[in-house]
Amino acid sequence: MPPQPESLKGVETSVGGCAATLDYDTELMIQVREGHEASFGLLLEKHRSSVVHFLYRMVENQAVAEELAQEVFLRVYRSRSTYEPTAKFTTWLFRIATHLALNSLRDGKHERRQESLDNASDEAPSRQVSDSRPSAEALMVREAKMEEVRRAVAALPEKQRAAVLMHKYQEMDYAQIAKALHTSESAVKSLLFRAYETLRARLAHMG
Repeated sequence: MPPQPESLKGVETSVGGCAATLDYDTELMIQVREGHEASFGLLLEKHRSSVVHFLYRMVENQAVAEELAQEVFLRVYRSRSTYEPTAKFTTWLFRIATHLALNSLRDGKHERRQESLDNASDEAPSRQVSDSRPSAEALMVREAKMEEVRRAVAALPEKQRAAVLMHKYQEMDYAQIAKALHTSESAVKSLLFRAYETLRARLAHMG
């Protein structure tokens, strides 16, 4: 983690009527609000990859995911002067990302493409028999299973998919997901229950 800005060490704020120590991302965003451009660069560097991955899994198009990620951080920057730490920074960030992803899907202006974010080279280096790493066959089987899981998640209804991606891959809790989706925690639990039941049924053959 980058060194914490000296001016914000130990800063506390009132959230929901109680004093609470700010998390590092929120401290950085407050620095951005105060005009510190370098702090925005730190936030961008830290979260851009996870935002792009989330958006790619939502829209299934790498170019569109990259464009949407740029728009996400542009909106973060434009909102800097009015930013208030009423929720975790990542909750706010993924609320913006989810909104843009859902709008993009509803507009339907892009092709959905099943491309891996981390395509392996077609010419993998040969391995010695004594190599303890997984064999080429094992890697192919694992990749096939991962692709099947990705396709199953991609086939979920939009809000279910967004909830699963935030819950499973971003490790966000029900309250954070509810804020990101502008809904209640009970609605999030219902979305996740239905989504995981569908995934279990579709992937049951994988054991």
